[in-house]
Amino acid sequence: MLKNIYRIVTLTIVLGILVLAGCEDRSNLTAPDQPNTGNVSLSSFVTIGNSLTAGYQSGALYQSAQLYSFGNQIAKSVGSKFEQPYASDPGLGTRIEVGSVSPFALKYSTTQGQPINMGYSGSYNNLGVPGAFLYDLLNASASANSYTAQVGVINPLFDVVLRGKGSEFQQAKAQKPSLVSCWIGANDVLGYATSGGVNPLTDANIFGFLYGKLADSLASLKTKVVVANIPSVTAIPYFTTVPAALKDPTSGAIIQLYGQTTAGVRALVPGQDLLTLQASTVLLNASGAPTGVGLSASNPIANKYVLDKDEVAKVAAAISAFNQTIAAAANAKGFALVDVFTFFNTVAANGLSVDGLSLSTAFGTGGLFSLDGVHPTSTGYGVVANEFIKVINAKFGSTIPRINVSTIPGSVVLSKENKMTKYGIPIIPPGALDNILF
Repeated sequence: MLKNIYRIVTLTIVLGILVLAGCEDRSNLTAPDQPNTGNVSLSSFVTIGNSLTAGYQSGALYQSAQLYSFGNQIAKSVGSKFEQPYASDPGLGTRIEVGSVSPFALKYSTTQGQPINMGYSGSYNNLGVPGAFLYDLLNASASANSYTAQVGVINPLFDVVLRGKGSEFQQAKAQKPSLVSCWIGANDVLGYATSGGVNPLTDANIFGFLYGKLADSLASLKTKVVVANIPSVTAIPYFTTVPAALKDPTSGAIIQLYGQTTAGVRALVPGQDLLTLQASTVLLNASGAPTGVGLSASNPIANKYVLDKDEVAKVAAAISAFNQTIAAAANAKGFALVDVFTFFNTVAANGLSVDGLSLSTAFGTGGLFSLDGVHPTSTGYGVVANEFIKVINAKFGSTIPRINVSTIPGSVVLSKENKMTKYGIPIIPPGALDNILF
């Protein structure tokens, strides 16, 4: 009864407000001004980069995730227009979803969505192309002339995002941007790391040359620029979820795993060697029981799932060199720099408490990373957006409001209820992680 009274009173108040509003003379009303953001205008905010800029999530590019790209969240926080190359469900790529909560198992879609707004007349504000390398930002205008096309790998998302209108940089320049974000370089190391050292790693000198050219080009825009560096592989769940040794849940005994490394087949060493998330596809069967792979030297885990200690060191050295290049360029050109590397290392070690949420980098339960183990959730992209906002405000004296990440819808269903298998890792079907772009 009391609830009904409250509803009647509330409805009466709302109707009264509507009646009064309908009586107002609105002939002289104008559209509200954009919120004052101090020394930085977001009237023409453009983001360039790869999948991390695109808002890619759980192995695919799809609208309900793209809405929470860090660029869109920043733009919408001040009411700025921000056009993106949206795709319908289940998205462009291999959309990964929760198949079972207990034991935690994944499934993936075998169907494709479609681009929604390919007919948009201008260039998109979000020009991030999943799969883009550093080389691509200045040089790729289509899938046919992208970096990976040179080795016979065609990435159609270049055509979806760029639509024959020029490279990411060319299209950003044409928009006369008031602010540009550039987050690039992850693919130049992740392609190597996620393949267990099988795919090539960009040479540090080549990276330095290409980033120098990009920095010069960005500086030529005579606008405010914010760049971000590359996170450590040990800060993302793609490399921290599957351990290099299993634990028998009954006896507590450690189960040694064997893998193919650069030095040959050997016992893997926890804390030194890393297994990729994709290793779960061969270690466990559909019921979560060991398949026998990795349990003996005669049946080792394949090289493409193993990032051995020498490869880990090589990746760490490359990331360090790349990040030094990015920092030097930002300093020389007066760009704002978001230190994603340090931020996610800190979160990996200590977790993150923000807006009443407790987040971590744990796979499937931490709330920060989506189901491909590399890309953030919608909440995670909100956290990233706030890091960009913090740095932009500090560097340029702006007043862009931070985002309350607790208001962002959760993008991994029932994430806090996911229960890993008795071996502490998820069940992942073969094929689920084969086509992830970075």
